[in-house]
Amino acid sequence: MLNSLLRPKPRPNPEDTEFKRILVPVCGDRVDAGAIDLACSLAGYKGKKTIIAVHVIPVERCLPLDAEIEDALGAAENIMSDVEKQVEKQGHHALTDILQAREVGPALVQASRDHSADLILISLNCKTAFGEFCLGNVVHHILKNAPCRVILNYEADSEMD
Repeated sequence: MLNSLLRPKPRPNPEDTEFKRILVPVCGDRVDAGAIDLACSLAGYKGKKTIIAVHVIPVERCLPLDAEIEDALGAAENIMSDVEKQVEKQGHHALTDILQAREVGPALVQASRDHSADLILISLNCKTAFGEFCLGNVVHHILKNAPCRVILNYEADSEMD
């Protein structure tokens, strides 16, 4: 019994890994399309997989959590419409979710649990704090608390070249 506790768990072979439900946070940024394309590629071509696009609308603390923020909701619906078209075009099933939350990171982690995601795929571009590269609070929270695998896809800012 003790030997089985001390023995390291074998790592899964990446070639045998199949992602059936991939959660992709989207925000209307230029990296969204690349994230969706990558998610569809990771899902593979054996059968229809589910790409779960989640957009979180941050709600200020001075407002009720269920406040109707019409501008943000309209923008989110447009983003989700584009995502659905992109995913369906690549032969997979799109599931979209628009959430309102005080904090984006915890909302995305909970969404990954609610949707039983196999993978969270986060695309990011150059973000700096005080001149240094920074992942930010959302990515930090997801990496620390995610119930599944997480892949970060860094897209270099073409203006920096």
